[in-house]
Amino acid sequence: MNEDIRIHTWPCSYYVSSEKRWISGKLSLTPISVRFTADKSGELLVSFHLSSISEIKKESSNFIFSSLTILEKNAKHWFSSLQPNRNVVFNILEHFWREQLLSSEGAGAQALSSQTSKGKELTGLLTSSQKRLEDTAKVLEHQGEQFDNMMKGLNKIESEMDVADRLLSELESPSWWPFGGKVLKGPLDAKPKEASLVSDSRNKDGVIMHIPVIITERTESNVKPGKLALLASGLEISDSNSQILHRFDKKDVDDVKVHTPYEISVRQRFIGKPDISYRLLSAKMPEAIPVLEMQFSKKIQFMEDALGFVGARKTPQEDAGASIWQAASGLIGSMVQGGSIPSSSEGTGGGGQQAQLQKHREVVSESEAQELKRILRKLKSLALETETELERQDEALDVITSSVDRATMNIDKQNRRIKKLT
Repeated sequence: MNEDIRIHTWPCSYYVSSEKRWISGKLSLTPISVRFTADKSGELLVSFHLSSISEIKKESSNFIFSSLTILEKNAKHWFSSLQPNRNVVFNILEHFWREQLLSSEGAGAQALSSQTSKGKELTGLLTSSQKRLEDTAKVLEHQGEQFDNMMKGLNKIESEMDVADRLLSELESPSWWPFGGKVLKGPLDAKPKEASLVSDSRNKDGVIMHIPVIITERTESNVKPGKLALLASGLEISDSNSQILHRFDKKDVDDVKVHTPYEISVRQRFIGKPDISYRLLSAKMPEAIPVLEMQFSKKIQFMEDALGFVGARKTPQEDAGASIWQAASGLIGSMVQGGSIPSSSEGTGGGGQQAQLQKHREVVSESEAQELKRILRKLKSLALETETELERQDEALDVITSSVDRATMNIDKQNRRIKKLT
């Protein structure tokens, strides 16, 4: 990720120990570093890597003013007058610092690995599978919409049959007829909505992934750490104690805005009451955005600062048109041949030959492994969504079948009653 991307910027003051004075400026956080720039001169006074930080603490300067200190190697940096407040800056800095330490990218060695032939074949196979599964999901979605329209039509037929039954009852025993043998029927009992049974299948949630996030609700000063769970049926936001703050069903989400590769906002609109909106910031957000883009393809919106991230994610493998079956056969053959190593190579040679054997055994490079991980996560999401939709449509078919049988019986009954009247 480009280190020039600014995740967040806060107005504050920095203490210059050599001059023994505070200088106002802006504290900036990038994916791999922390920087402070003076307001008047525009000079970059402080810049250090996140992995070089050993401690972040809340302290007080002169026992009065609340400050934030960052211990970097042998230097201690003081920041004060933080806006909107110290807790917000502390939570965000600590989150990215911890994730940088836990991430393998934080080790510093991010050399580009050369692509291996097996890695290309694997990526091509998974990309083709992803495209086919996406096409299947689109067909299923269209089929589900047709089922929903059928259920609406059947519900309308049932309501019209109720009206016809009431009218026929009045014709069979009018109010002026003194020998009425039938009692007028009152309003029919409300039938339970069978469509609601279909939605119950969505209670079975498949968890696609969890990521730690910094949650902002309503105001910028209301910031706290938490977790975001990407489900097959929507999103779930919980606090650091795993208490659920809100759960968004996929159908209830009105828009998802990607402000930066590390920050998104999710909103559900209401009429007559405030909208429910959350702003989520995470160092792991670049891994979650492809899944969100697939789940909310018609509702997601990339802002200006995130457009570069969309283009950078696309890989040449997505446009590869090589034969899948040739790649599969070649991959299987190479894996089988790779299992046997000539005995002559084991008997002679030292560390150099061992290094060559290790390089020969390498199946995929680090960059290809990350790409395969991303595609597999998408495939998992698609599979869970397909399973949920199939369960919903299966229940919808049962409801449609019973509704059609009931409507057929009612129509036959009404026809017999009409013949008696004529």
